[in-house]
Amino acid sequence: MSSSTPNLGTENRELRTGNPTEVLTAAVLTVSDSCAKGDRVDLSGPAVVEALTRHKFSVVATEVVPDETLAISNAIVLLTGEARLVVTTGGTGIAQRDVTPEATRMVCTRTVEGVAERMRAEGIKKTPLAALSRGICGVREKSVVLNVPGSPKGAVESLEAVIDLLPHALELLAGNTKHD
Repeated sequence: MSSSTPNLGTENRELRTGNPTEVLTAAVLTVSDSCAKGDRVDLSGPAVVEALTRHKFSVVATEVVPDETLAISNAIVLLTGEARLVVTTGGTGIAQRDVTPEATRMVCTRTVEGVAERMRAEGIKKTPLAALSRGICGVREKSVVLNVPGSPKGAVESLEAVIDLLPHALELLAGNTKHD
């Protein structure tokens, strides 16, 4: 992994798990050959961090890795150990090096198809190219892994399309399965 930034979030949203100190933690993983090499500045990762922080997530780490299946899957494993939500940005298209969904599937035990469907459905309202996104949402232990596109605008729009679902998903994974 090329970089790591701890504790970027300033305000925290607590999970309703009976543990008042448990907060919604997030990590952002940028998948980009050019950013990993230092040939391009990462714009998508910081845009996702800003969106998460606006929604009261505490961003505890950021990473940048190349478009390589093993590097992506290893980073996801490490980041799910630190955060309840891992948002990856980049590598979700149909180009040959776009392997983020495959790397995510390798380390997740389940997929949450409805979340990815909602991101694409909302994206298609803005651009027909959103139909080419292969991003997925998966579960690894008690964490959610969400793939969003690599463009800053597409990444934030995709995240915003599902951000309201994520706290409840994390509560369910934390064991809060009571129904009102």
